[in-house]
This record gives sequence, C-alpha cells and structure tokens, in this order.
Amino acid sequence: MTKKVFAALALIAAVSLAGCGNSTNTTNTKDAASSTAKSTDNKDAASSAAKTTDNKNAKKIRFATGGTTGTYYAYGGVISQTLQEVLPDISLTVHSSGASKANIFEIVDGEADMALVQNDVADYAYKGTDLFEKDGPSKGFSALGGAYSEVVQVVANSSINSIADLKGKTVSVGDAGSGTEFNARQLLDAYGLSFNDIKVQNLSFGDSAEALKDGKIDAFFCVAGAPTTAVVELATTNSIHVLSVDEDKMQVLKSKYPFYTEYKIPAGTYKGVDNEVTSAAVKATFIVSDKLDEDTVYQMTKAIFENKSKIAHAKAEQLDPKFAVEGITIPFHPGAQKYYKEVGAMK
Repeated sequence: MTKKVFAALALIAAVSLAGCGNSTNTTNTKDAASSTAKSTDNKDAASSAAKTTDNKNAKKIRFATGGTTGTYYAYGGVISQTLQEVLPDISLTVHSSGASKANIFEIVDGEADMALVQNDVADYAYKGTDLFEKDGPSKGFSALGGAYSEVVQVVANSSINSIADLKGKTVSVGDAGSGTEFNARQLLDAYGLSFNDIKVQNLSFGDSAEALKDGKIDAFFCVAGAPTTAVVELATTNSIHVLSVDEDKMQVLKSKYPFYTEYKIPAGTYKGVDNEVTSAAVKATFIVSDKLDEDTVYQMTKAIFENKSKIAHAKAEQLDPKFAVEGITIPFHPGAQKYYKEVGAMK
C-alpha cells in the first residue's frame, strides 16, 4: 500500500463549525457548538489537550483526529486532556488529519497510535472493500470502542414522504467517493433501489441544503450528528421532511451491513418535523494500533468510560460500554476487550 501522509502539526484553535462536512469526516456543527458551551471555551479545551504530561518516562501516544474545524479534532482534544489528567504514565499528542480514511493509513503506516474513524470506514479498510477496494485490506489496527452516533439523515422536500418515493427523483448522495455516498448506496439497496433509479447529484452537505432550498434537487443524504446545522438552517426557510427507515428495511440494512445501528431522531429536532424519525447510524469510533500493549489500552479504555463526567464535550453523553461494542465489526484490541468483559458489556 502506498504510504499516505496526512498528518499535520496540531493546531490550537477555537472550534467554529460552519455547515456539516462531507466525505468520511462527518462534522456535527450543532453539537460542536453545544460542546463549546459545556466546556466554557473549546479553545481552552483544545489548548489544554495539547499539553503533555511532565512525566519524562510516560508512554507517548499520537492521536489522529480530523480537520481543525471538525468535531473529531475538538472531541479528540478533550478526550486527550482527560486521559492525561487520570493517566500520568501516558502522554498524548493530538494532531489534525484528513479524518477516517487518512487515519486508517496513519495507524497502519506507524504515524499514529490512536485515531477517530467511522466504524463503517474501519470495516471497509479491514476487508478491503468500498472506500478501500483499490487499496486492499488494511491490518495493524483494532477497535477501542464506539464513541458517538453519526446519523444517516435523508432530507427531502415536503412532497416526498418515504425513501421509496426517491425513485425517479434528483438526489444528492454526497461527494463522489465519500463515505456518505456509500451510506446512500447501501440504504437505497435495502429498498431495492440503486443509483440507476435516481438522478444522482454529488454535492457537499452545505451545497445540498442550498440546492434543496432552491428547488434544484428533491432530497439529499447527510451523515452527521443530529441536529445538523445545515439542516437546521434549511428548516427555518423551507418545509422539509426527514425520512424514516421502515422497520423491515432497517433489518435488511443491519443484516447486510452489521456496522449500522438504529437511531431515533427526536420529534422537534428540526423545525416542522414534529414526528420522531427512525434513522440508521454509523459510529465515530476509537481505534488503536495493534502495537500498543494490552495494559495501556485497558487503562485508556477504562479511563475514557469511567471519567465520562470530566470530558467537556456534548458527545461524551453517548459514552457507554454497551453502546461502544454495538455495531463494531472489526476485532477489538485485547486491552479493550478486557475492560468490556469486566463491566459485562462483552462476553
């Protein structure tokens, strides 16, 4: 595999997100803003996270996250800060990156020891499918655990009431080659549809929202935490529907692609969407290098879940050992397995 270097020096920056991202680094701008309030100041949190322990003998862990304006970078920063507070024998250095796919390569190529990726992207990498079909299977990494949900949201104009109604419509499926595009293809497949059944547009989430607003497309796929800023803003000016996944189709999807989980978007999340929406979701997931020893990963896993209240980010509310093991299709690191078995989350 051609070595791909995506890492950049960690930047100390305030997180100010504008619109949800695309490709495999799904950015939840609403939650990032919420986390700013929870942590008082994301700039301070990121700055503190960049500091390393004074213990010169501490084990050095390089943590690859995402772009400096994305949720992965902000979340990685506060996770790092918490780990260093409770584990003085570990020194974490957070750095920005190209997110999920890039982070896989960083760990495989020995440029990172820990990373945040989507669980579906980790699955593709491990098996050498979809996003990694040309690269072949990637090894040398394993799961520490799922962190939070990234929801596959199907946003449509008010004339469309179900995913089945997308047939024949103009639909944006995310950037070409992005993780969102694969999620769209898989969800349509559960309904017996393919890209041949729709008029495909490859637009970023922000551009998709604008296109729907202007009537240029009928619907779009957006994979991000809910609520998502681009959709929130769209709903203030346009009447929209966020389409539910039917129960039988959800079972088809999860059976064929076990990395999906079911996610309920509460009624009222978006203006005018007064019903609860059943969606599929993937997970932002912590992965680690197989070169890390069992005890180190055990201590890190335990520290993350047992210090949840110290993690100054809204996403930390989803941290739960049972949630962390659901929908993860790649092998777990032995250190993580040890912790999950201790707390009864894994047999």
